[in-house]
Amino acid sequence: MTDTSNLKSDYSVDQHGWQVIVAKIFLLLGLLYLFILSITLLGGAFKHMGKGFAEAIFQSTSNPVIALMIGVMTTAIVQSSSTTTSIIVGLVAVGSGPDGLIDGTQILTFEAAIPMIMGANIGTSVTNILVSLGHITRGEEFRRAFTGSMLHDFFNVCAVSVLLPLEIYFGIISKSAKYLESMFTGFGGMTFISPLKMITKPISNGIISMTGDSGVISAAIAMAFLFLALFYIVKVLKSLVLSKVEKFFQRYIFRTPVLSFVLGIILTAFVQSSSITTSLVVPLIGAGVISIVQVYPYLLGANVGTTITAFLASFVTGSHVAIALAFSHLMFNVFGIAIFWPLKAIPIWMAEKLSYLTQKSKFVPILYVVIVFFIIPGSIIYFYR
Repeated sequence: MTDTSNLKSDYSVDQHGWQVIVAKIFLLLGLLYLFILSITLLGGAFKHMGKGFAEAIFQSTSNPVIALMIGVMTTAIVQSSSTTTSIIVGLVAVGSGPDGLIDGTQILTFEAAIPMIMGANIGTSVTNILVSLGHITRGEEFRRAFTGSMLHDFFNVCAVSVLLPLEIYFGIISKSAKYLESMFTGFGGMTFISPLKMITKPISNGIISMTGDSGVISAAIAMAFLFLALFYIVKVLKSLVLSKVEKFFQRYIFRTPVLSFVLGIILTAFVQSSSITTSLVVPLIGAGVISIVQVYPYLLGANVGTTITAFLASFVTGSHVAIALAFSHLMFNVFGIAIFWPLKAIPIWMAEKLSYLTQKSKFVPILYVVIVFFIIPGSIIYFYR
């Protein structure tokens, strides 16, 4: 009798667990719809804002250095490269089609958007640094955690310092992205985009009509939907995925660089937030469970995995240029990895050197965040304009 009651109890617990999982999956589908709707609505809102708005955006980003700094500062503020890249994709999509121009003016060009994407890669690493501050009272542990948090940042900085000049002078990212997009389209890759627009366009048009065709109000609603959707998508996926893999990390994953790299891609693609997946390993580095050499490939994989959000946003728009921009985000990371995985000693050395300054002053991380992510970008944007 006791065994039977135990079996029933176990069954009821399992059944309850499955009910929770199924409920979270349905919630996730609803959030994905809200994300798709936000991109569609954002495009419609921009079209109602007029030529003056388009010209203001274009003039702000015609200089690649300003565009880079806008990407850095925006992502540091919103704490999500996924949000930044989704907005950039939406801006590029408006004006890239025959009916998308605003009085003949394109809002954001493909070439101007690429440095913004690079800047988003740098800005997202601020989250890791803030996570490392949780160890600030524990000397050597804090130094290790801060080193791990800076490793992601310095990889992105190194990649941008090499690839931005190559893009400006030779267009290596834009040309390779356009080539991949043409191959993708050639294989019929865009045939499934229409259903996404079909299920969101009527709602989007209805919201714009309810605002009295106000582009500003519609854009504000779209941004609210975008933030809400991405915030809770990350939360739901985190509860479904990350709670199952923390012990798996320590036991199996960091044994080989390739395994670490692949997990970084897969986990970040699922969670749609490199900030979450890279921040997850900072406490492990601080505790001395894993070394920064072991975690380096994982961080590179996270950079690749986070590009899935840009692809999803670009598919919603139905724009060839937007899809090419998503490929440019991927190619930036692929080229960066090709260069700085073999040269990993450079970002590792930079992270370790800066982390030793934390032993002299605990204000170093705070000063770094304020100066690098806000003061420098803000000053460059102000003076260049």
